[in-house]
Amino acid sequence: MSVPTHGPLFLTNTLTRKKEEFVPLRPPHVGLYVCGPTVYSDVHLGNVRSFLTFDVLYRWLTHIGYNVRYVRNITDVGHLVGDVDEGEDKIAKRARLEQLEPMEIVQKYTNGFHDVMRLFNVLPPSIEPTATGHLIEQIGMVERILKSGYGYEANGSVYFDVSKYAEKHAYGELSGRKIDELMTNTRDTEGMDEKRSPLDFAIWKKAEPQHLMKWPSPWGEGFPGWHLECSAMSTKYLGLTFDIHGGGMDLKFPHHECEIAQSVAADGVAPVRYWMHGNMLTVNGRKMAKSEGNGFTPEELLSGNHKLLEQGYSAMTVRFFMLQSHYASTLDFSNAAMQAAEKGLERLMAALTTLDALTPVATFDPAHDTTLDALIKSANAYMNDDLNTPRAIAVLFEGIPVINNAAAKREDRSGFSAEQLSRWREFYHGIAGDVLGLQHEQRVVANDRALDGLVQEFIRMRAEAKARKDFAASDAIRDKLVAFGIVLKDTKEGTTWERA
Repeated sequence: MSVPTHGPLFLTNTLTRKKEEFVPLRPPHVGLYVCGPTVYSDVHLGNVRSFLTFDVLYRWLTHIGYNVRYVRNITDVGHLVGDVDEGEDKIAKRARLEQLEPMEIVQKYTNGFHDVMRLFNVLPPSIEPTATGHLIEQIGMVERILKSGYGYEANGSVYFDVSKYAEKHAYGELSGRKIDELMTNTRDTEGMDEKRSPLDFAIWKKAEPQHLMKWPSPWGEGFPGWHLECSAMSTKYLGLTFDIHGGGMDLKFPHHECEIAQSVAADGVAPVRYWMHGNMLTVNGRKMAKSEGNGFTPEELLSGNHKLLEQGYSAMTVRFFMLQSHYASTLDFSNAAMQAAEKGLERLMAALTTLDALTPVATFDPAHDTTLDALIKSANAYMNDDLNTPRAIAVLFEGIPVINNAAAKREDRSGFSAEQLSRWREFYHGIAGDVLGLQHEQRVVANDRALDGLVQEFIRMRAEAKARKDFAASDAIRDKLVAFGIVLKDTKEGTTWERA
């Protein structure tokens, strides 16, 4: 299948460092895999940007006629603190701190992740596999890697032999790293009593007696290495070689580099044809991260309850703000930029409301057809040019004066015919809604399931403010929820909420 009505799609392939025409392996089907969250803590805004990037890719591919199988995993085991091969599992550590079972932590933060994705109107994937649900596949991949000679067992753990792999394959090709430089620069000494080289990485780790998350394997009780799960699950659902693999720029090395090596070693073929990486979100030039103290949670963003925020911002304002920058560029957060995005979104949503309220007229302007044809051509061209959402948004704004003139009836022939109205609405709702995922705020707050977890967090924050007698903060949280159509009800049993 081709998509001649929309033109060819070009994507920047991290592997080749070139913008290439996207040609799927088995059209009209497209296989898309995106690295999902490690569910041990709340999602912050930087994480949201990455998932939003591939949400737009998924939406655009679907919009232009492809049948997309979108796989986005949940990491619920194997991701160790510090992203190294020794130490405590991030989920197990959180379970210990919160005095819960590890799977309670997994469920809690998976639910929270889904709530946030719904709030920002990020579509769910076709398949959302978990690492613990695919242990058999991961153990099988380890066995194949051992059989190929690119892995070795040491004291109940199994490691990938990077140096041996690099003798015949281009380890570092994705990230541009040279193995000699990696050997020279590495300071990793963790696990060196077992590893043959500091570059080697665990594909199965022996579990110490105190380790909470462990399973039987041919090498004893243990758990899979963090990199292994994505190789096993992507190829299980999309085939040994599939179309697109996405993730954040920070995953390019070592995570994605190791994925390539594992798949080639296990199955003899490179797994991915197009690698795509979204860039980071920064605050005042510094990467957004919890460790930096600048990683806003959605609750903080909506309430404005953070030292770096001048006010609260809606989820759709944030989405619009992120789409105003190309996914591969660094996006710097500032209150001024968010406030400008807020005004821009209001103008666009007002135009959609106006367009929907228009009625056809008998005396219309035939030039509206030519104008719309040009808008459609431009929007499609920009989206096909590596998902250039900023330019696509600009195209939508180009047509707003035409819509407003029709509503104001500034001239006899400024209106639309019934057919023109249908086409204009289809275009604007198709690009703004279906592709860019922008919604009217009242449609967002109408989703009780998506909001309940966040509102409960606001209720907790308000209770804490009251307990420390900070009534100004308590009232500010209440007023912010009212602004988003949420009314709090205080009773003897506690605080509940309902839509206004």
